[in-house]
Amino acid sequence: MQLLTERQHEILRFIAKHIEDTGFPPTRLDICSALGFKSPNAAETHLKALAKKGAISMVPGASRSIRLLPSTAQGIIEQLSIPLVGRVAAGSPILAQEHLEAQYQIDPQLFPMTPDYLLKVRGMSMRDAGILHDDLLAVKRLPGGLSETRDGQIVVARLEEDVTVKRFKRDGKKIVLLPENPDFEPIVVDPSQDFLAIEGLAVGVIRNPRSGL
Repeated sequence: MQLLTERQHEILRFIAKHIEDTGFPPTRLDICSALGFKSPNAAETHLKALAKKGAISMVPGASRSIRLLPSTAQGIIEQLSIPLVGRVAAGSPILAQEHLEAQYQIDPQLFPMTPDYLLKVRGMSMRDAGILHDDLLAVKRLPGGLSETRDGQIVVARLEEDVTVKRFKRDGKKIVLLPENPDFEPIVVDPSQDFLAIEGLAVGVIRNPRSGL
């Protein structure tokens, strides 16, 4: 199967979910309604492109003729759609809709734990841990927050109005957020006085080729 665009992946995921939920494939009108196409002709154009690339088969003239090919169905099962979080606005939830820049299709076997989102890294404070500016950090949410966090883990932490990536360490009653670059100072937090929330645990990095490393 040839490489697909993100929009084509989106259509395939919708087709697969519709078949899973209803037992039969969607119509062109179903696709238009779900994905915002202006007319069935627009949906038909995308479907023909998918058929040409070997992702689906169709019977001309039939409204529910779309079939996922076995290799395509297996690929959809194996791939995860993970949201990419760009610059996070002060004080707002990290997965707020306005922060989401794209969806990435990834192989879950790339990481030791399945990530919930990708975070675009800003700055070089974690350089020596191999996390560079503009890298995509794979993050697993920690529902338990601080109580679930262990010393030595690299975490995404929200401190007051800022979100930062640092190595976590407990020091008595205080929390130390350690950089992995001697040009940066540790951040010492007193949870009794300062607002600190652990948004997630770093489980892997996707390197941005522009970093040159």
